[in-house]
Amino acid sequence: MKEKGKAKEKVKEIAKNIGHFFFKYRFLWRRIGFALVSLFFAVLLTFFVLTLIPNNSVDEYALQIMMQRNISFEEAYHLAIQILGYNPNENVFVQFWHYIVNLSKGNLGTSIRFPGVTANSIIKQFLPYTLFISSLALVVSFVIGIVLGSKMASKRSRFFEVNATSFILVSSSVPDYIWALLLLFVFSNKLGWFPMEGARDLSNDLPGWIDLIWHSVLPVVSMVIVQISGWALTMRGSCVAVLGEDYVNAAKARGIPKRIIDRRYLRRNAILPLVTSIAISFAALFGGSTLIESMFNFPGLGLQLASHIGIRDYYVVVGILFFTSSIIVLANLIADSIYSLIDPRIRRSS
Repeated sequence: MKEKGKAKEKVKEIAKNIGHFFFKYRFLWRRIGFALVSLFFAVLLTFFVLTLIPNNSVDEYALQIMMQRNISFEEAYHLAIQILGYNPNENVFVQFWHYIVNLSKGNLGTSIRFPGVTANSIIKQFLPYTLFISSLALVVSFVIGIVLGSKMASKRSRFFEVNATSFILVSSSVPDYIWALLLLFVFSNKLGWFPMEGARDLSNDLPGWIDLIWHSVLPVVSMVIVQISGWALTMRGSCVAVLGEDYVNAAKARGIPKRIIDRRYLRRNAILPLVTSIAISFAALFGGSTLIESMFNFPGLGLQLASHIGIRDYYVVVGILFFTSSIIVLANLIADSIYSLIDPRIRRSS
């Protein structure tokens, strides 16, 4: 009896600890729930795009298979349906179920223009390029933005403030593709300092990385120019709020040098609200890379998306769109979770 009583107490204690864990991090589970809902809407949206695909696309693919394998059209049509995992003649609910099953297996779609090519293989091959320029643009714009924003808040110089504000207004008013055109015209066409398009395949040798960086300069700069303004304005507002805090005034009263206050008190605390924006900004750069990559013919996922739209390779397009949507949802979830873990006030409010 005593052993049974101890076992019950142990089970109760375990259940209590599990309940405490879920209650303590309820803000995190709530955000995961929102992310799952967003992902479900991404599935619905991409499936809706899939239903808009003309039915004759399956017929075209079946004709390709028929000529390649020398079989009848009926056999080729059934084989095309199996390969694509989509039958336009089925009930829409059955189509949706098959679509979810394919996604759960990691099957994002098959090309109807290039035999043996799938959306998965395209993503695997070209995703590193998009990740490279998006991450590089994020890091560079973030560093420049927080330095510029903190200087705008702490430096009492009319000349600096006017020039910094003018730069922010101009950079934020002009879209990144306009900057891309200007950079291409000046630094590639006129001066010839940077290549107009392309990049070498990713490799482990140093010349390959140097070539990749060299081809990435103009695409990254065109994205950085637009991103700097947001980081700078956010950092400036955060610094102004921190400058009014009691601990900053106390540090000034103790005679601590201004450069130490700026480094230890101002930037370190003012940068906290920007943490949640890092993942969101990355999602925006990642999702918006299609136009920039197309303009520079940079071999990333965005260029592949634009190219397959142009040749009406519908199933690959839908797969890339779903993958991009998933990355954006995941980035937003990471941003909310990190900020909630760092700032206890968010946990208490939730």
